[in-house]
Amino acid sequence: MRASISEQILTVAGTLFYSEGIRAVGIDRIVEEANVAKATLYRHFPSKDHLVAAYLVQRHERVLRSLEEVTDTVPDPRDQIALIFERLFEKADSQEFRGCAFALAVAEHGDSDRVVSVAREHKDAVRGIFQAVMRHAGTVPERPAAHLALLYEGALATVAVSHDPRAVLVARDCALAVFDTATRSRAPTGENVQ
Repeated sequence: MRASISEQILTVAGTLFYSEGIRAVGIDRIVEEANVAKATLYRHFPSKDHLVAAYLVQRHERVLRSLEEVTDTVPDPRDQIALIFERLFEKADSQEFRGCAFALAVAEHGDSDRVVSVAREHKDAVRGIFQAVMRHAGTVPERPAAHLALLYEGALATVAVSHDPRAVLVARDCALAVFDTATRSRAPTGENVQ
């Protein structure tokens, strides 16, 4: 099945934004590489801001599907956490990996409420995945989920700077220690994130 015009534009724009940076890639470049007229692009995306937000929404959905696939197919919560980090390691172990697309977008396009809103929604959703895993493990999820999400984000940032994907495996080991501590202690309900 052939991709729609908007999907074609998003695929090209997303690849360019992630690999070269949002500010470095102009609309003319996207138009040229997507092989569409500028009017067509603007019919689908009224501004570059809309296009960046749509790219992030598409990426958000893809990342969440990947994370939910782990939680839907792997029954053990500890194994879910390990696999989430191991899949991140696989992604990070490529020449194309530049770190978190959402952090990159906010760093470059943080003056856009639309972009910041999508990035925050994504971060909240990832934390929600970790909360669901910890809830499934029988713990009060807020604090350990906050720790797991921070390890996940920290791994993304560290690899972006160091270009060493092994940082994700270190984060995985720390995440499993957080999980083990949380499931051993079974913290009382009403716990607040510190």
